Amino acid sequence: MTRASSSDSLSLGRETQRCGMERVTSALSSVWSWRWCPTSPSDLESVEKRMLKPVQAKTKDQMIDIGDGEIIRTLVVDNGDDNSADVPLVLVHGFGGGVGIWVKNLDALSRNRTVYAFDLLGFGRSSRPNFPPRDADAVEKRFVASIDAWRRELGIERFALLGHSLGAYLATSYAIAHPSRVEHLILADPWGFPVQPSTTDPVPARVRAFPWWIRGLVRVLDKFSPLAGLRAAGPWGPGLVGTFRPDFKKRFDSIFDDNTVSEYIYHCNAQAPSGEHAFKTMTKSFGWAKRPMIQRVNQLDHNIPITMVYGSRSWMDISMGEKMKELRPCSYVDIHIIDKAGHHVYSDQSTIFNNIVVQVCDRIEKDLHRE
Repeated sequence: MTRASSSDSLSLGRETQRCGMERVTSALSSVWSWRWCPTSPSDLESVEKRMLKPVQAKTKDQMIDIGDGEIIRTLVVDNGDDNSADVPLVLVHGFGGGVGIWVKNLDALSRNRTVYAFDLLGFGRSSRPNFPPRDADAVEKRFVASIDAWRRELGIERFALLGHSLGAYLATSYAIAHPSRVEHLILADPWGFPVQPSTTDPVPARVRAFPWWIRGLVRVLDKFSPLAGLRAAGPWGPGLVGTFRPDFKKRFDSIFDDNTVSEYIYHCNAQAPSGEHAFKTMTKSFGWAKRPMIQRVNQLDHNIPITMVYGSRSWMDISMGEKMKELRPCSYVDIHIIDKAGHHVYSDQSTIFNNIVVQVCDRIEKDLHRE
């Protein structure tokens, strides 16, 4: 028998302590969710089904095992046509969302191609692991690794990659790490691109536009997880979504005449805040990215074409589109600003948004067949 060294024993002790803490954290999260917050995985599954009920295309639910006991909840949408496009489209939702937010897009986008939508690790119905604490780079790499593990399990070789907000940031990071997999990068109102101004720089217009009390509240909430208040409200939580964010319901009022959307957003975010903690690790004050993506676009393969879609009423920095063009002078960068749309451009003006994305995907097929 080989005796473990003191360093091995110390390492083993730390690992045991870490695993023990993870079990305690998981247990506490379960108690919190079940005894205080009126939510559960089955509640989320149920309301997600209601969210997706208007989709007419053929859909298939999958829970993709990416290893280490982690699951990525996946929705495959296909019209069943054998003549569908060669290149599928992959959708990556933003912070606090899930596959259900694409309900106004799935039919149009899947008409001539297979569409894959999945819940990011730590969000929706995917696994909610502990992300590396206090290390934005490690968190980002963990997200990217999970996306590529998901791709490998499904056997997808190349695809058009569409991300919204946080999903756009991670889609760009994925394209940097795995350029051979991305046929076209579509960024919908991307988060995390601009650099936070220094204290001597003028305050950006989008920040000045916020009332003083919101700016003060954000400074206070910087010390907590973004949606901690939703869970702290316990049984009153579901009502808070509809009260403080009536725009969610209004955004989908052409499809739902009840509280389906508000309930979906609640159940996506009232459970263990895994992805939420990861996002907080990636941000600094007022929601700026610790690792601004605009500083890394030079790492993108110049052969990857990019389409950026903004809402004219968005609080995101629309000037990042033109900045991308400047930084990639020899690459394809197309910018669309959709009138009367806000940050959730994919749902605010879904018909226009869908048409833009379909045109991008159709162009991919034409180019491939021309070759």
